[in-house]
Parts: sequence; C-alpha cells; structure tokens
Amino acid sequence: QRIKIERFQHGQVSVRKGCRIQPGCPSAGLPVRRAGSRNTATHWGVVVNVTFPLSVLDLAPVGRGSTPAQALARSLILAQETERLGFHRFWVAEHHNMPGIASSSPPVLIAHLAAGTTTMRIGSGGLMLPNHSPLVVAEQFGMLEALHPGRIDLGLGRAPGTDGLTAVALRRTRDISGEDFPQEVAELLGYFNDNIPSSHPFHTIHAVPARGYQPAVWLLGSSDFSAVMAGHMGLPFSFAHHFAGRNTLPALRAYREAFRPSPTMEQPYVMLGVNVLCAPTAEEAEFLAGSGRLAMVRLRLGHPDVYPTPEEAAEHEYTPMEQEILHGWTGNHIIGTPDTVRAGLLDLVARTGADELMLTTMAHDPAKRIDSYRLVADVMDLVA
Repeated sequence: QRIKIERFQHGQVSVRKGCRIQPGCPSAGLPVRRAGSRNTATHWGVVVNVTFPLSVLDLAPVGRGSTPAQALARSLILAQETERLGFHRFWVAEHHNMPGIASSSPPVLIAHLAAGTTTMRIGSGGLMLPNHSPLVVAEQFGMLEALHPGRIDLGLGRAPGTDGLTAVALRRTRDISGEDFPQEVAELLGYFNDNIPSSHPFHTIHAVPARGYQPAVWLLGSSDFSAVMAGHMGLPFSFAHHFAGRNTLPALRAYREAFRPSPTMEQPYVMLGVNVLCAPTAEEAEFLAGSGRLAMVRLRLGHPDVYPTPEEAAEHEYTPMEQEILHGWTGNHIIGTPDTVRAGLLDLVARTGADELMLTTMAHDPAKRIDSYRLVADVMDLVA
C-alpha cells in the first residue's frame, strides 16, 4: 500500500489510506510541499509516501588555505546553485570567535545573499537575539524585508553562538543565561507590530522600517525551552537535530502540545536541521565527512581552528575522549550515497513528522559541498 502521513497537533505520526498532506502556513512564508515520485520510506511495516521541502543551512566555513573573504563569496555561489536546484530557503548562522566560520553577522550576509538570488527565501538560522538590541534587529530585518519583500526569514535563538568570554564581550554583561529571551522576543515583535504596551519603557519608540515589513519569524532551539515558547506564540519552530538529536522527539512533542493558533499560523510547523554529506560512493562520503568531525572535536575541546582538509582529518589519531565526543555528535548525521541519504531523510520525516528539513553540508572543498547538494536534489526529485 502507498499511504501518506497525517500529522496531529500532539505530534503522533499516524498512517491512513488516502490521507492528503496539508501544507504549511502560507502567511509565514511556508511552502506547499511538492510530490516526489521516489520519496517513499518503510515505517511501521508499511510504505509511507512523503513530500516535503528541503532547505540549506550555511556557516560560510573557512577551509585550510582559504580566507574569510573567499568563504563569504562561496556562500553566495552555494545560494545561487541551491536556488537553481530547487531548495526552498537558505539560512546563515551567527557564530563568533571561531576561525573556521565566517558568518559572524547574519544581517550583512543575508543582504548580500538576497541581492544575489531571486526566488529563494534567505534568513538567519539563527540570529542570537540576546546578543543584540531588539530595536536594532527590528530595524535591520525590517529593512531587509523592505528591500526583498516576501523573501526574508528571521530565525531567533537564545544561545550566544560562542564561548562564555566572547558572549560577555558581545552582551556587555556576565549574565548570559538567556532567561530574558521571551521578553526580548516580545519587544521585537512589538516593534514590528508597533504595539509595545504603554507600560513598557520603550513604548514611544517606533522602529523604521519595521511596521508593515515583518519577515517570517521563527524560533530555534535544541531543547524544549524554545519549543514550548514557539508553541505558545504560534510560531514555526526549527530544531537543531544535527547536534541535539537525543532531544528531537521530546522537543517536538512539547512544541505540538503547547501550540496555540496565531494570526500567522493555524497549525504547528516543524523544520529539522540535519547534517548531510552525499557522495557517489560511501567511501568518499566518509572521507569528506572527516573534516567536520575533526573540526567539531577541536571546537568542543576549546581549540577552534580553520576547517581542516579531509587528508588532515584522516591522519589524525583520536584519543578516547575525542572518540566519545564524536560518538555523541555524529549519531544523527546522514552520510553516504544518494540512496543512503534519501532513505535517511525519509526515515527521519516518518519518525518525527517534520514538515521541512534544512540540510547543512560541511566539506573542506566548496565544489564537494555543491556536488553533495546536487546529488541530494536529484535523488529527492527537487524541481529546479
């Protein structure tokens, strides 16, 4: 039997004959999912036919022998190519004090990428709101939306995106807990809607441009804190499955149980970040993935560096502690041939009921990154 997935508010994935998949909320820039003739997976002993958008998360990696300027230029090339291939959105992440990641200022990079593309949605995945004044963020993303109407996403996170000392330098305070995140999001939305309560000390301030130029606002998270918050606010939720896979199902359950319809969202919408590397052979995919493994080990041990070559990674002898770090980090990565990647993506959607997947592909060679996305686009039947 060929059946489709029906998604319920409390997160169960149920299979029924003849069910139609409902699209996401159009008013929040969420797409109607396209059919893919080969996108089937076996779940609960039956064949599940699923269709969903694929998107891109880019960190502008600075490889060994490269420069930040070259990394940023390659981000634009990647955005243009994945737009041509049919990927739905392209997000960039905020990181600081990391020699191997050039995306330290998402608004600046988003402006550059949006100007160099035409149809793909461009956004932050995420903009770490506690690092910034909500007023500044409202002005920046209101301006981006005014320049590129209907194409800008504002994904908000509450982590610092860096080490503790750098977070203090960014925030000018030693309180980096992120506990004020709900109030900061409320203030930000107040600027976009021009309805900050009269009791608020900033109620007389008007962000320009902001009102009438609100991008699609998402909450990001790796636990149930932002999941519950996104549900209560009726916002779409993007979960960091690529590095917090153990928390995926509890967080999605919390989001769906907490969800309340809002003016922009009638039903929950979930996007999962997924670490994917696709190559013609399994051996090549594993070899290329070595760069990301070594880079993450160095970061976790407090020694961030530029992105290593796969040859450098292959020669590295991992200590027991480093192997333990890898075991916890790579368990949810999808690495291999096109058929392996397709099966992994379909199984993930079947298990989680995700509405969209955002792929991040980290390889030292920019051409290999593009090749990976091309192979995925082909095997998943994306429409160019």
